[in-house]
Amino acid sequence: MAAGQPARPDIIKLTGIAAVGYHGVLEHERRDGQRFIVDVALHTDIRPAAAGDDLTKTANYAELADQVEAIITGEALQLIETLAERIADHVLRTFSVAAVEVTVHKPHAPIQVEFSDVSISIYREQP
Repeated sequence: MAAGQPARPDIIKLTGIAAVGYHGVLEHERRDGQRFIVDVALHTDIRPAAAGDDLTKTANYAELADQVEAIITGEALQLIETLAERIADHVLRTFSVAAVEVTVHKPHAPIQVEFSDVSISIYREQP
């Protein structure tokens, strides 16, 4: 660990970003769409932003929410795993963070038994 770095990163969480997307293996999922919910956790050091009370030195979570919504509503994909990877890759390229956790929820997946949610969670670090 580098001098001055926290032993454990700070985490900025944005949970419950909801939008209609057209992701799924089945034709009707890609045609009709359904609600997806995404949680994002940014692993970063917030001390520079906090020291100067400066938004430009941290992740703007309003911008993050808009960008995640755009990815959810964008290109139709078959797998929520792919959606999670696209969001994680975008966050790592766009925001100054050490790592990101992304969870994609698909609460209306076409499953024939009663269930409350299907989700995939991934953790990715800067290369």
